This record gives sequence, C-alpha cells and structure tokens, in this order.
Amino acid sequence: MTELLTADIQLIQRILPHRYPFLLVDRVERIDGTRSATGIKNVTMNEPHFQGHFPGQPIMPGVTIIEAMAQTAAVMVGVSMGLEDRRMLIYFMGIDKAKFRRKVVPGDVLEMRLETLRGKPGGKVWKFAGQATVGGDLAAEAEFSAMMDLGAEAAA
Repeated sequence: MTELLTADIQLIQRILPHRYPFLLVDRVERIDGTRSATGIKNVTMNEPHFQGHFPGQPIMPGVTIIEAMAQTAAVMVGVSMGLEDRRMLIYFMGIDKAKFRRKVVPGDVLEMRLETLRGKPGGKVWKFAGQATVGGDLAAEAEFSAMMDLGAEAAA
C-alpha cells in the first residue's frame, strides 16, 4: 500500500507560481501519486473578490472554485513528479461539465477532490475531474484539461 502524501502551504508555493491574491489552495492531502488528491481552501472574508461579489452578500465566484480545483490538481502532479522549485506554469485548455450546486461563502472550508482522467508523467496535457464540497454538500463540479509547461524554467 502506497503512503499518501500531503502538501502544506510552503510546499504548495514551491510548486505553483500563484501568489496572493490568486493562490487558492491552502493544503493538499491524500495525494495518491498522479491519480487523486484532496485540496483544502479556507474561505475568508478578506479575499479581494468578496468586495464586489457581492457587496453585503459575499459569494465565492464559480470560476475561482474551478481555479482552486485546478491548483489542487497541479500540486498533486507536482508533488508526485518532484517538480518543486521547477518554475512550472499551468494553462487551462478546456473546462467541461461545470455545475454549481451551492453557494460558497466566508467561513466555509472548501474541500476539493480531484481525480486524473488522462495524463502521465512526462506528458504536457492532462485532464481532471473535480468535485468541491462544503461540509459534505456538493458545491461545484467540473472536468478540465490543462497544459503543464516546464519550459518556463528554461526561460528564467
């Protein structure tokens, strides 16, 4: 049986190029190679999108929920393939079957379960399926494809 890995915020920042205000995952748990992982996002009122989405009724935008799922997937792949400090860039290629089921608001803990549908170590194009839940209730789901570019490291 393979030991499942965890990525704390320090390791996440060594893999992802994202920084505040667009780093949208706080921890990644249960990393099972490049097969699956669970990301955790603590939703707080001090996030900049809540100033305008919506004043007096803060709701996390659906696109940021999908972005948080994508960041979780990138951390899963990065940890599994030892890509720390490699200056990897990740680009969306497509988002399919996106559905939003429940509002995500400040104080919620967003749990994102990601599974790889297609992709392999050394490959650039990956496809993932994700579900985001709050307290066990489905908040959002989507499939998405992304290109992971290590070419950014050569340009640095």
